[in-house]
Amino acid sequence: MDTISSIDTTLIEWVDEKFPLRRLEVGERVFSYRVQGPENGPVIALLHGIGSASGSWAHQLGNLSGQYRVVAWDAPGYGASSSLLGETPSAADYAAALGDFFAGMNVVPEILIGHSLGALMAGAYAGDGGIIGKALILANPANGYGAAEESIRNEKLSARLGNMEKLGPEGLADARASALLSDDASPEALEMVRWNMSKLRIEGHAQAAHMLAGGNLISDAQKYSGRVLVMCGAEDTVTPEAGCRKIADAYPNAEYLTLPGVGHASYVENPDQFDQFVLDFVGGGDA
Repeated sequence: MDTISSIDTTLIEWVDEKFPLRRLEVGERVFSYRVQGPENGPVIALLHGIGSASGSWAHQLGNLSGQYRVVAWDAPGYGASSSLLGETPSAADYAAALGDFFAGMNVVPEILIGHSLGALMAGAYAGDGGIIGKALILANPANGYGAAEESIRNEKLSARLGNMEKLGPEGLADARASALLSDDASPEALEMVRWNMSKLRIEGHAQAAHMLAGGNLISDAQKYSGRVLVMCGAEDTVTPEAGCRKIADAYPNAEYLTLPGVGHASYVENPDQFDQFVLDFVGGGDA
């Protein structure tokens, strides 16, 4: 596929022209999403993290859509998706919204991939009995702080909400984007992370922050016996490998893989590596 470095356009134009944002109405709820691939092909569903959006999956939308229908949603409160009701939703609330999204799209995911906070949503969906045809893949998963002491949960939540209040989405993107990547990340990867973070909606980010504070992916792991792959970047300082290995160990049927040379936003920093690991795990051949 084309890459941002090989064509004469801006990153925003490249993503939005190749993978335009679409809207889906399900009852009174609106979801925004991007999609690529054969309409009747097996579905790979992609769930972004707390500081991101559907556009961050542009390389996967291109690289994986020869064999799959690749669908990247904007979580509730992100992109043009409706926010959830209430200020403190749980992972189960996002999982329920994901089920509504799949029903509205009339799809059943063959492969469900959640990154960081998206892994909490994917884990809750799987743990609550959501149908996944072949594999659950958790990339650089955030476990959440639901099992921590209340003081720690409150501290983490206050810091995240305070940073957004102080800096706003653009300022937060400028301050935090590089922390999601390794020191050797390309300028294009940094811009992809920064651009998606700069589009955060304050209300949606706040709801997600509350979910992270109360989430506990390891507890949901014990409810799902299907095939699972947990991956983490070797240079990830946001959700380091030690914690990701604990999440893998909590699943009855999980494998663990290290992604060499990349940080937290592993699928952005080295999409070819990320996509090949996905295809190797599900038996899909070359990317």
